[in-house]
Amino acid sequence: MARARRTIQDSEILLTINPFDGSRRNFLKKSCRLSNARTDPNPLRRGGRFAGRGVAFGLCYAACGMNHISISKLLVANRGEIALRIIRSARQLGIATVAVYSEADAAAAHVAAADQARLIGPPEATASYLNITAIIEAARVTGADAIHPGYGFLSERPEFARAVAEAGMVFVGPSADVMAALGDKVAARRLAADAGVPVVPGLETIDDRAAAQFAARVGFPLMVKAAAGGGGRGMRMVEAQATLAEALAAASREAQAAFGDGRVFLEKYLAHPRHIEVQILADQHGGVVVLGERDCSIQRRHQKIIEESPAPGLDDSLRSRMFEAALKVARVAGYRNAGTMEFLVDSGEFYFLEANTRLQVEHPVTEMRFGCDLVAEQLRLAMGERVSEPGVARGASIECRIYAEDAEHNFRPATGEALYLNLPGGPGVRLDTHLITGARVTAFYDGLLGKLICWGADREQARNRMAAALGEFSLLGVTNTAAFLRDVIASEAFRDARLSTRFLGEFFPRWTPGEAELESLLVAAAMAAGGALGSAVTGPSSSRGAMSDGARSRGGERSPWAELAGFEPWGARGGR
Repeated sequence: MARARRTIQDSEILLTINPFDGSRRNFLKKSCRLSNARTDPNPLRRGGRFAGRGVAFGLCYAACGMNHISISKLLVANRGEIALRIIRSARQLGIATVAVYSEADAAAAHVAAADQARLIGPPEATASYLNITAIIEAARVTGADAIHPGYGFLSERPEFARAVAEAGMVFVGPSADVMAALGDKVAARRLAADAGVPVVPGLETIDDRAAAQFAARVGFPLMVKAAAGGGGRGMRMVEAQATLAEALAAASREAQAAFGDGRVFLEKYLAHPRHIEVQILADQHGGVVVLGERDCSIQRRHQKIIEESPAPGLDDSLRSRMFEAALKVARVAGYRNAGTMEFLVDSGEFYFLEANTRLQVEHPVTEMRFGCDLVAEQLRLAMGERVSEPGVARGASIECRIYAEDAEHNFRPATGEALYLNLPGGPGVRLDTHLITGARVTAFYDGLLGKLICWGADREQARNRMAAALGEFSLLGVTNTAAFLRDVIASEAFRDARLSTRFLGEFFPRWTPGEAELESLLVAAAMAAGGALGSAVTGPSSSRGAMSDGARSRGGERSPWAELAGFEPWGARGGR
């Protein structure tokens, strides 16, 4: 794009406020204009349907001598709710968007929401959303000058960040070198320790003899962890010497299969730690700020399902020391853009756990408290803006991740079609989701259906709003965790903030749905079987009027359970 011609008059300052961002104000020069407005490739700046929504901010920064990089078109290298989330923020900044999609996602919401969309491969993630070559080519063909990775998929792959940069595009995130340094958990531990930040006692170079000696020194239980990747893969708890060698071998195999890197390390297992992460933003000029903390202790299979901010009951002194530790690690690493520094807190002490070099799933928790838009901040930072001081945090916010899983049966993954969907609302209630009626949930991708976030003047108000909102949420056709989450939020243990990473094992070792859920299930099954929901049922039946071979119970009577996999009564599934 040709360099813009600018005329600045102090009397013509236009104040533009990002509608997501109540704390940050961008003062734009009203007469900043593009000399090539008619030929600008961005339709939003040519006067398209979203023209005029804060598109001049980049020009002002460039005019003021900042190291500004213009982004006119952004490719979102992801799917689902996070792709929609990024598209919406880019639109608010006047940036055109490109969606990529697999054959399984041709009718997905993010495809319809973007200005352009490009098919990148078959349903398998390895051939589509993990296909670096296809994504770079999609960006090149569509004229995108930047790529946002979202979370998951390629978001923490240094080779992807490097490929984007080598293609002459902006990667919205940290550099490949920083990502490699912090993405390797062993290297990140060393970096944190060198910065004077406490780490959990561990052993980084492992052989059977060294592992046995370490176990003898610190005692059991121990935790085996993968050096690369995350999401609970490559993790094993070891409670005795007899199982140590096999745990190391099994964790290494799993890590190799998941991440292509079989390296593992050992850490002392903390019995009742809290998992607390610190949100940071960093610019290319050396500025780093903290936007509070999030308690992510409630997890299943080492994956977070409930997050909240502020962390309840956290000592102010400990919180301040954690913030300073997060800033130290970020500065030593030369971090840029948005990220989180994660810690374990146990017995009044904290230990560096890892760094997440991307936007977190739970970022809306921070947005609700600080009145900001972290995706917009990422884009601004990627364009060379300086990080601004965060606004004052207000109240408390809680997020629940709703998954396509069967919570009664060890969170078994579920698939199906969204035959009916009712979404909650009200003051302080936000739902980030890609679900629409008729959407299919397949086994190809992560089962996250949506994130429900509730804000309140205090934790109790946020908790009550969350319990009510989860009660309003209704999805027929796909087994999901909303009812389970409602029971957790309503529990005495959560109300009293008895939080640790062992919360579910201690307070919800086995969950069964209440009678109200079962009654709703029966009504929904009957309605869907009779066509009252207005959508084709799942299963092998080829037409709504036809009944599948397995749709009759013994004696020839019609059975909706055989037709509707998403409506099976919980008790009937126990023997499968």
